[in-house]
Amino acid sequence: MLGSKPSPRPPHRPFIVAGTLIALLASAIATPGTATAATPHNGPDQHWAGSEIAKHETDPPGEAPPPSLAASVEGVDVSSHQGNVNWSTLWNSGVRFAYVKATESNSYISPYFAQQYNGSYNIGMIRGAYHFAVPNSSSGATQANYFVDHGGGWSRDGKTLPGALDMEYNPYGQTCYSMSAGALISWMQQWFATYKSRTGRDAVIYTSTSWWKTCTGNYSGFGAINPLWIPRYGSSVGELPAGWGFHTIWQYTSTGPTVGDHNRFNGAYDRLQALANG
Repeated sequence: MLGSKPSPRPPHRPFIVAGTLIALLASAIATPGTATAATPHNGPDQHWAGSEIAKHETDPPGEAPPPSLAASVEGVDVSSHQGNVNWSTLWNSGVRFAYVKATESNSYISPYFAQQYNGSYNIGMIRGAYHFAVPNSSSGATQANYFVDHGGGWSRDGKTLPGALDMEYNPYGQTCYSMSAGALISWMQQWFATYKSRTGRDAVIYTSTSWWKTCTGNYSGFGAINPLWIPRYGSSVGELPAGWGFHTIWQYTSTGPTVGDHNRFNGAYDRLQALANG
């Protein structure tokens, strides 16, 4: 306690000190799927699709948008932030697809990935995996391979969506990872090309219009190939990044109602199945 007089060391009990030192050392060592003790509030377990967008952009957390005449399918995205997920509750609430965080950079695997990825599949959902990019830590090819090797693969089973690349504000430093627009675009091109060479699929991209404008100069070259998953917590999807004439998935709230961030697929269920089937 601050200001209190330290107690004398208990006599003849040196093993307590040794045990304490061992415990402190153990807590400081990062294990797969966990943040280090030195960064408990800024490790990969605290990063999910939209976690950094919510810190930088001004849209308030949105309520569910009003029903639309256009066909749509309700979805959710989760990460280790949610822990073990009760998939039956989500299914009963009408959720029919899920994206699950698998990896970050080339050093982190979500410790809850198996429960979330397999659990959503087993309850009947169409599901996919996503990768949280840290472009200044390793190459696009390295991170795409790491993602595919640790849950981000694809199979033509009618229940697996193509992998998604999460591009958003840098949680560890400068907004655009201290990279030029050209360098970031090249990094993404390499990631997408590697992913396609490994899986045969063009990956989805998750990004916000504001970040995209700031960090890529509103590059338009991915819109014809990579489906867009866009966050905007309000009553409409808003402006899209250059190159996309429509969105594929809209992340419309980060506040539930059950667990995770909630999304709407821009089409009927058979079109969601078509995306899964390639």
